[in-house]
Amino acid sequence: MNRKEIFIKEEDHSYSLGFSVRDYECDIQGVVNNANYQHYLEHARHEYLISRAISFSRLHEEGIDLIVTRVEIEYKFPLRSGDRFNVCVSVEREGNARLVFKQDIFRVPDGRHIINARVTGVATRNGRPVSPGLLIEQLGLE
Repeated sequence: MNRKEIFIKEEDHSYSLGFSVRDYECDIQGVVNNANYQHYLEHARHEYLISRAISFSRLHEEGIDLIVTRVEIEYKFPLRSGDRFNVCVSVEREGNARLVFKQDIFRVPDGRHIINARVTGVATRNGRPVSPGLLIEQLGLE
């Protein structure tokens, strides 16, 4: 089965955050350890939410917690120590309770597509899924 490659660009996202690979994030082969990509993705998601005036601590105080329920990552090309890169974020609503963050990492300055990720989360109150309500409005997903 031939899979048609879909070309994703940084401009396809509503937010981008720059990073540099630090030596300790690399494994013995000299490439970023796969688990570190999740740290990059999470940090970019948090910064994106902050840029939209969404505070995790305020939400928690109001009884709402945002929980990751699924992470899908397609590793396309490795990053190495010293590489600079951008983590790009866009978000979509899925059903009443789910938010899906579509994230990509691109190396700077050549724009090489490093990973493609889809991170699904839900808003919860007392451990039960609830509509993200005001978050939908703040994220422009109405």
